[in-house]
Amino acid sequence: MLTTVNVQHLESLNDVVQRITGVRQQETVPDEVVRRAEQIELIDITPEALRRRMAHGNIYAAEKVDAALANYFRPGNLIALRELALLWVADEVDVALQRYRTEKEISEVWETRERVVVALTGDRESETVLRRAARIAKRAGAADLLAVHVLRGDGLAGPPVGAVARLRTLGEDVGASFHTVVGGEDVPAALLDFARGANATQLVIGTSRRSRLARVFVEGIGARVVQDSGSIDVHMVTHDEAGRGLRLPTLHSGLSSTRKVLGWVLAAVMPLAATGAGIVLRGVVGMSTDVVLFFLATVIVAMVGGLGPAVVAAVVGGVLLNFFLTPPLYSFTIGAAENLLAIAAMVVVAVLVAIVVDRAARRAQQAARSRAEAALLASFARTVLTRRDPLPRLLEKVREAFGLHSVALLGRTGGTASDHWSCVASSGTVHCMSPEEADVDVEIEDDLHLIGSGRSLPASDRGLLEVVGGQALLALRSQRAAAEADDSRRRAHATETRSALLSTVGHDLRSPLTSIKAAAGSLRDPNLELAPADRQELMATIEESADRLTGLVDNLLDSARLASGTVTPLLAPIGYDEVAVRALVGLPNADKVTVDIDESLPDILADAGLLERVVANVVDNALRYAAGASIVLRASSYADRVELRIVDSGPGVPRHGRDALFAPFQRLGAALPSDRDGATGVGLGLSVARGLTEAMDGSLTAEDTPGGGLTVVISMPAWSNGAGR
Repeated sequence: MLTTVNVQHLESLNDVVQRITGVRQQETVPDEVVRRAEQIELIDITPEALRRRMAHGNIYAAEKVDAALANYFRPGNLIALRELALLWVADEVDVALQRYRTEKEISEVWETRERVVVALTGDRESETVLRRAARIAKRAGAADLLAVHVLRGDGLAGPPVGAVARLRTLGEDVGASFHTVVGGEDVPAALLDFARGANATQLVIGTSRRSRLARVFVEGIGARVVQDSGSIDVHMVTHDEAGRGLRLPTLHSGLSSTRKVLGWVLAAVMPLAATGAGIVLRGVVGMSTDVVLFFLATVIVAMVGGLGPAVVAAVVGGVLLNFFLTPPLYSFTIGAAENLLAIAAMVVVAVLVAIVVDRAARRAQQAARSRAEAALLASFARTVLTRRDPLPRLLEKVREAFGLHSVALLGRTGGTASDHWSCVASSGTVHCMSPEEADVDVEIEDDLHLIGSGRSLPASDRGLLEVVGGQALLALRSQRAAAEADDSRRRAHATETRSALLSTVGHDLRSPLTSIKAAAGSLRDPNLELAPADRQELMATIEESADRLTGLVDNLLDSARLASGTVTPLLAPIGYDEVAVRALVGLPNADKVTVDIDESLPDILADAGLLERVVANVVDNALRYAAGASIVLRASSYADRVELRIVDSGPGVPRHGRDALFAPFQRLGAALPSDRDGATGVGLGLSVARGLTEAMDGSLTAEDTPGGGLTVVISMPAWSNGAGR
């Protein structure tokens, strides 16, 4: 099946189109419906060519061309709509490309579209780096800008309080999307993994804040990123904080590969250095100083390399001390027992220092991970507490933080294993619909599981996911509580409506019933002789009261149907001129209404019966509240809408009171049950009219009448084949 859709009818662009054109589209299509198409093609035409086709009458009827070209189809509007269409289709192509790369497990960067990722630490230089990245993205042709904050896992202090929130606000101001990932022990790898996952073409980072001395020992994140970036272009942004870091060189937490290599190098170098110093200073220092030098060398190796290099350094140092500096020289013979004791002491010291260093490294690693987890959980909690619908964003953050392809919340209604699982919320493309098929499965409740796909997680990460699952459960319960609260409010409103109905309809029901009973009683009284004129008057009273009662009951029934959502219009093409004539039949004082509707106007798509009720209610309201004033019905077409205006020159309604016009149980000038000036009814006419109009995809609004009075506008969609009759 083939179909077409205009860009202004896409649901996600509705508000943008309204700001550009000043017209809100009443007929919209959910974006997901369009995305499900097997193939999407963009049919493009220049604004000048489209306006020429319209001027030649190829699109609209002749009487509509001038208004359309002067209003909706102005060149500026068409240029903006054209760009919206191009960008929307480009985004859909990009989504399809990302899906293909994920399915095929392609990690290489494909430079199909410029994407700039900027890494932010949260420190003082981050704002400078973010602004520079925004300028780079703009110069690259309005490229996508993704700001990523990597939660450090190397024991360094986190960013200042509130810094990340300020960066998030600044990112929104410069058009960047903000993301948070956990760097763990390898921040450069986490940053590059995120950039490759986003198919980034450029990566912006700030230069290191480490001093030159610190960079001699540890190259820093920037150097690692440049070495491992591959096809991603890396921009190093200078800033005022560069080179001002006063902290000592910091190695990765635990016994990283760099630290182990350095430890083994020192295990070979430090004993030789101590031996050389002892030989050079043999005539100046004694044996005790030589032993201290070897102890110092062993402690340094233990602090850097851990247990293995320290033991080797202690043994090698003891052997060198005995061979080169302990009598008899240049012999492995141990001449004194204290020499053997010195070697054993160095080994013991090396072991003890190495154990302390290793334990401290593990504690630092645990503390760093705890800080990272706390920051991540705080981010999750902020999402749950500040968003109205937090589950999608929460799951998206979980997917980004743990590097998963998809994350979903699965629930089931029953309590047995054979029950069908359903997706409550998700982020990413979910390929599994049961916990057994997932790579990660965290049980929140018996009937609620948090699952993920893409890779398995270690036990420590699973423990963090259990906490996240609790937050997801809290968010889900909050949503359900909000839904129950909305339902309670609707019930309370219904109860209030029923109470208002009972308190206001008594008089309006009793009045026609009393008139009917009195007139019927007079007609049936055998003792009462009535002239033919009197008899006709009583029968007219019965008929008029019955009509009033029928109109009241019809409005009440329609109001109840609208409240329950059971109004199902039968749409068909019809003209406003036909509807107006039928609506005026039976209305009191209908002879005071002038119908000025051009029969050549396009037909509208509406339910004839419901639209007659709408027009009748509006006209009846105008007759009762604008008594003695002229009332005119006019119609006109604009774009794909045809509007009927019921114009009166009565007292009008203040602008601040127009919303109350269409509220149930409201009357002009006072609440019910007032009967001033002979006005009757329970205040449902315009409320029912608006509800019926909106059920037919139309709108009912009120505006001032030039010169005084009120104009009620009924706007309905034009029938596509009804260019005129």
